[in-house]
Amino acid sequence: MKIFKDRHILQKEIFNKPISFVPTMGGLHKGHISLIKKSKKYKKKTLVSIFVNPKQFNKKSDFKSYPKNKLRDISILKKLKVNYLYMPSIKDIYGFRPKNKIYLHNFSKRLCGKYRKSHFKGVVNVMNRMIEIIKPKKIFMGKKDYQQLFLIKKFLYKYKINTKIIECNTIRENNGVACSSRNLLLKSNDIKIASYIYRYINKIKHSFNDNKFNFIKNKIIELGAQKVDYIEIYNTKKNFKRSKKYTRHCKIFFAYYINNIRLIDNV
Repeated sequence: MKIFKDRHILQKEIFNKPISFVPTMGGLHKGHISLIKKSKKYKKKTLVSIFVNPKQFNKKSDFKSYPKNKLRDISILKKLKVNYLYMPSIKDIYGFRPKNKIYLHNFSKRLCGKYRKSHFKGVVNVMNRMIEIIKPKKIFMGKKDYQQLFLIKKFLYKYKINTKIIECNTIRENNGVACSSRNLLLKSNDIKIASYIYRYINKIKHSFNDNKFNFIKNKIIELGAQKVDYIEIYNTKKNFKRSKKYTRHCKIFFAYYINNIRLIDNV
């Protein structure tokens, strides 16, 4: 595995090579591993990035506390026989002016965008830069961060960028909790609470409707959540239209806090 910290050296190495790209912020887990394994099935070189992007954090404390263990991450990637690892500095990523401006679809103002004002602007900004540097043929992203995935697809479509997003299913622990780097910040009892919440929402999803919002929100808090940002239903087949009740083309999106750690999921 070749490791790069300078975008110019990376670009010389991968010039005219078909690249499958797996963007990460490190803290690698089973979800990331699944993305990488799926990438390796294609006849392209797999490039993984590790970059904790400061522009998508609303609080400096959240940025500083984000799980970081580069030696562990590098060891995992070597075992997976990844071709390239890009670990840029903040200056390397933000030290140039990209060709395309940031484009945010209106859906960026809903769900997480309603509570994290500059989050998606930061996400699209860094992805815009990564795509310009790497020029990948395919990008592998998980459905846990469904809103993020949707907004990046809209960005690619807006500028007719010749890169395809491969949507990958959410990977879960045996207790149902979606794999996330932030899980490393949770204590064992916090993980149990997250499991109770996932199992509860998954159990009642077919009877979920807007009229039950307050009841379900209170139930999640009873199960141990500190607070709930949102629980909303969207039809993922109709360009993310809000739905009043759950149908087979819908997903329930929810975000909540356990001991000041914000978790998101969808079922």
